[in-house]
Amino acid sequence: MTENRRPMIMLGALMALLFTCVAAVASELPDFTQLIADNSPAVVKINTEQRVTNRRPPGMRPDVPDIFRDFFGQRPGPERERRLKSMGSGFVISEDGYIVTNNHVVDGAEEIRVRLIDRREYAAEVVGTDPRSDLALLKIDAEGLPVAKLASSDDLRVGEWVVAIGSPFGLDYSASAGIVSAIGRSIPTERGEDYVPFIQSDVAINPGNSGGPLFNLKGEVVGVNSQIFTRSGGSIGLSFSVPVRVVEEVVAQLKEHGRVERGWLGVFIQDVDRALAESLGLDRPQGALIAQVEPGSPAAEAGLEPGDVVIEFAARDIVDASDLPHTVGLLKPGQEVEVEVIREGHRKRLQVTVGKRPGDGESAASDSGADRLGIEAAEIDERVRENWRLPGGVQVTEVYPESPADQAGLRPGDIIVQLGYNPINDLSDYDRVVEDLPADTPIALRFFRRGRSVFSTIELQ
Repeated sequence: MTENRRPMIMLGALMALLFTCVAAVASELPDFTQLIADNSPAVVKINTEQRVTNRRPPGMRPDVPDIFRDFFGQRPGPERERRLKSMGSGFVISEDGYIVTNNHVVDGAEEIRVRLIDRREYAAEVVGTDPRSDLALLKIDAEGLPVAKLASSDDLRVGEWVVAIGSPFGLDYSASAGIVSAIGRSIPTERGEDYVPFIQSDVAINPGNSGGPLFNLKGEVVGVNSQIFTRSGGSIGLSFSVPVRVVEEVVAQLKEHGRVERGWLGVFIQDVDRALAESLGLDRPQGALIAQVEPGSPAAEAGLEPGDVVIEFAARDIVDASDLPHTVGLLKPGQEVEVEVIREGHRKRLQVTVGKRPGDGESAASDSGADRLGIEAAEIDERVRENWRLPGGVQVTEVYPESPADQAGLRPGDIIVQLGYNPINDLSDYDRVVEDLPADTPIALRFFRRGRSVFSTIELQ
């Protein structure tokens, strides 16, 4: 009898030990209940509407592009208008109704409605937007609103607990928690721009969370939830947020000017791999290698040269190439800073006056220095021509938002070698061809991106 009871006693002891261990682990986990209760009132749900038109005759297959419809003996019918609705999240940053959200939440919206946790609703106006950081500032006519506090420092660490509050899939004021997975993630935009050192976390972020806040355990906003990496459309544990130091700078400019001006250096850069590090006299791969310096740019005036490796800029270490645009983009035009480079194996310090990025504050290509395509172009560097084995071409140095080039997918750094049936060997060829291009007609476009040939079409308005 005693021997039969012994296994049961041992099992009971093991179960008691297991429950003790689980209780000990649970006691070390953070309790988010008060944090969520205190901060949810400052989070808002954003609903938008815009009118879209399409032209499709009855029976026409929707996947047949307009350009091919003549072959099928059909032409587009009358325009049909419909209302496109979308939603996102945001948070209040001042008692008098200023609200931060993502640019892509309100982009193109004709009507914006903001709803608070107590179900009050307000019409919102756009104070300003910044597509490059995917941030927008809204204003509603209200007073005495609950406010989300922005973190006062940028000392977020990998492994730190963070909490997101928003409206994923329209499920209002949902909370999710996780840890910071990485800091300073580089995610270039479709236009090849890279100004945001994203916070990566495993917090569950889904459609509808965009523009909502990411809190630390102090209840401070450390980031704005912006995008996810997914293969299914839902969260797989790879979420990215705009850090608070970018948010503060962008919001301050939007509030004062309605637009954002960024620092500009005027260089094309690349990462340093092991082989390059050895050939350049570096003890390890580090820094941003300058591949090209634009003539007349702040970099050129400061004496920076192709082949220089930037390892420090404005007192910030440049570990990877992406660290340089992250740093320069947060500086104000006209600010003088020190840059440290490695040139021919020796360290060298230079003074550079940060310039204003071309096109910043311009709403359309016609208001800027852009051409009919909506770009600024320059002669290509001889070394680039040789490395990519190009007979000629011109290099895109700037693409203006909503221009024909932007819609065609061109990015800074691309090299245009053909427009229509015309080869482009240099700037004189380019200027002559662009001047004669017809409007409202798809034009063949061939360019090189990172050494690879790409065909596309571009249509001038």
